[in-house]
Amino acid sequence: MTLSIPRLSLVVLIGPSGSGKSTFARRHFSPTEVLSSDACRGMVSDDENDQEATNDAFDVLHYVASKRLSRGRLTVVDATNVQPESRRPLVELARKYHCLPVAIVLDLPEALCHERNRDRADRAFGPHVVRNQASQLRRSLRGLRKEGFRNVFVLGSPEEVEAAAIERVPLWTDRSRDHGPFDFIGDVHGCADELESLLGRLGYEVVAPPDGSSLLGGPRYAHPQGRKAVFVGDLVDRGPRVVDTLRIVATMVAGGSALCVPGNHDVKLLKKLRGKDVRITHGLAETLAEIDALPAEARVPFTEELTKFLDGLVSHYVLDGGEVVVAHAGLKESMQGRGSAAVREFALYGETTGETDEFGLPVRVEWAREYRGKAAVVYGHTPVPSAEWLNRTINIDTGCVFGGALTALRWPERELVSVPADRVYQPSARPFLPADVQASAVPAQQLHDRMLDLEDVIGKRIVSTRLRGNVTIREGNAAAALEVMSRFAADPRWLVYLPPTMSPSETSKEAGLLEHPAEAFAYYRAQGAPRVVCQEKHMGSRAVVVACRDEDAARGRFGVEDAVGVVVTRTGRRFFPDADLERRFLDRVRAALTAADLWTRMDTGWAVLDCELMPWSAKAQELLKSQYAAVGAAGTAALPRAAEMLARASSRLEGEERAKLLEVEEACHRRSEDVARFVAAYRRYCWPVADLTDYKLAPFHLLATEGRAHVDKDHVWHMETLAEVCRADPGLLLATPYRVVDVTDPASEAEGIAWWDELTGRGGEGMVVKPLPFVLKGARGLAQPAVKCRGREYLRIIYGPDYTTEANLSRLRSRGLGRKRSLALGEFALGVEALERFVRGEPLRRVHECVFGVLALESEPVDPRL
Repeated sequence: MTLSIPRLSLVVLIGPSGSGKSTFARRHFSPTEVLSSDACRGMVSDDENDQEATNDAFDVLHYVASKRLSRGRLTVVDATNVQPESRRPLVELARKYHCLPVAIVLDLPEALCHERNRDRADRAFGPHVVRNQASQLRRSLRGLRKEGFRNVFVLGSPEEVEAAAIERVPLWTDRSRDHGPFDFIGDVHGCADELESLLGRLGYEVVAPPDGSSLLGGPRYAHPQGRKAVFVGDLVDRGPRVVDTLRIVATMVAGGSALCVPGNHDVKLLKKLRGKDVRITHGLAETLAEIDALPAEARVPFTEELTKFLDGLVSHYVLDGGEVVVAHAGLKESMQGRGSAAVREFALYGETTGETDEFGLPVRVEWAREYRGKAAVVYGHTPVPSAEWLNRTINIDTGCVFGGALTALRWPERELVSVPADRVYQPSARPFLPADVQASAVPAQQLHDRMLDLEDVIGKRIVSTRLRGNVTIREGNAAAALEVMSRFAADPRWLVYLPPTMSPSETSKEAGLLEHPAEAFAYYRAQGAPRVVCQEKHMGSRAVVVACRDEDAARGRFGVEDAVGVVVTRTGRRFFPDADLERRFLDRVRAALTAADLWTRMDTGWAVLDCELMPWSAKAQELLKSQYAAVGAAGTAALPRAAEMLARASSRLEGEERAKLLEVEEACHRRSEDVARFVAAYRRYCWPVADLTDYKLAPFHLLATEGRAHVDKDHVWHMETLAEVCRADPGLLLATPYRVVDVTDPASEAEGIAWWDELTGRGGEGMVVKPLPFVLKGARGLAQPAVKCRGREYLRIIYGPDYTTEANLSRLRSRGLGRKRSLALGEFALGVEALERFVRGEPLRRVHECVFGVLALESEPVDPRL
């Protein structure tokens, strides 16, 4: 005997003690799915047979069951459950979480139950207990369905119990294995002309002509590439060709080229066809008139087929592995993939406040504004002027019947395709949007993102990323990030990316050096990257530039008014405190992007660039004064004077004492020379900045443009694309020099090392070594996105003037890179995730989850010199 139960259900085992419920549960369900009342008694009292702990035990059982059901996990309750009052809270629990309650009854002979209990030492109770339980069970059997159990299975003998097999079946709403691709089509309302035009634009073809006057006799449309249309409901009422619309849709559904969910107008028609008393309003009269106008011999079979078709429509569908949900009026996350009257009601009508507006229409609760679900939700029901994404939801009812358009959403492309209405078929009782909202050019998502929720960023968080799985953000780090972001950061709507930290190469074994390209090349060779890109490392400040083609692009994509972009530091602070200077800087960058035709080539109105902004002193002036210049000034003033005094003293000594003092004098001279090198090193990166002409910007990553995060392009593509932009304004923009090195070819490696020697020999900082692909997955997973290899003289700024003495170098060579590299990988994965979420049009809170994560990881204690 096969017992078919929904994959998501609350299974209630019912039977007297000794009927074999626990054995049945162990045989057919996993241990984590089964909640035993005996086990719960043991949890709260250390004694599974302590009847005084029963109430507490069932409190625990109901609590755990509620948590499992809320997470969409099948749950089995192993208890006697022979009394209605024991089953009632379980049925209520199933309804609360929109799950189907299933009863599996083990109605075995009393004698067998007594016999089994006698063999168990923990069942020391009289036969009257089982007798009473069996009596209560028999009285309950007929009423189980009335209690609310959707499925009831009664096993009346040991043979039936032994032969039973559990089959888990998906709910009708679960089509997650159907991966499409899909074309979601908004409310048609009988606008068959526009539907035919839209299907043509989407690429659907008539593969079978109309065949008769039955419901399934319409033209059969199908897509040559196997795409599937999904109608969001409200096929009927108001429009001029309701019958033709129904024939098209029903024929496509029957032929497997379409799915359809019901709309409230469709359900109202179904009630009328079944003889229910409904109000003939909102276009229903016109629909009934069209049906009545059918020839008498066709009308009855058409009506019967239509009743069956509408009755078979499912409230909503979960599609594409759970990535997208379709329902006529939308659906909250807690209802998706579940089945209950409340789910169907919400899917048809949405949620209202119970009030009516000035047009006599219900005031709707804007559930999409609070939506936090992982699945995208496609819906209609309430006409809007244009389809816009809001918190992973999109309303594609663009009011065709009211003179708007019929709109489709192509999935997974997320592309919108619309055909305008031929005319106004019926005036709308309510304007699509209030006049004050119509005046705003800021999209709905950007309007919503003006207010961020503190709960989305504080506390311990686990952020899921495509590149590195889950990245954990500790509570203390999140608090540090919030402090920086709330006090110092730019407008958060601009902050769609922050760059990761970068680890140095492994410590070099070369004499007198701490870092050398050979170790960087060896690292990527071991990671399976045959070619690397070596970029000159500029001594500036890391900067992220967001540049928009014009103010309309900034308003439309970022929701920021009267702006064309921003320049921020790697911690999200504005680089330029002077707004006028920033605007002039951005105007130059935008002009270069225009001259390079990047807007057109990338089909974008904005771009995000990862850059180095020079001079370093522009942002590090205070650091230079308080730390580097102070050390340089003190050493320059003190050490020559100390050497002079030592020379005078040594001239008055002889023998061994004179030799010792001369050694100290020589060391003092060496330290003085090191200080001079130290001063020369940091002075190379400092020059006065009085105006825009004193700055240089070196972009090296074109991170993202509309619809694309360019992490799929290799670093040569990034360098060459941006070099073309830099050529448009060489006064401000600096193309970063680079070399491609084959790390499997010693000659190529030697050329790369020679270039590093050249760069560092003339006082340069060094170079950054990156794998050719932007993202490299090595033998051990994600590889470092880049490692820096800094020159001997530059490292004096980092480690101090005399770090090159053998004693200091020996100590520094033991530096550990593990923590730094782990942070670099986590921050890189978070940064890429933020970009990809942004270009997908996800809510800003989802983007900021990653951006905050980068900033939080930056507060981890790690040697800042690395």
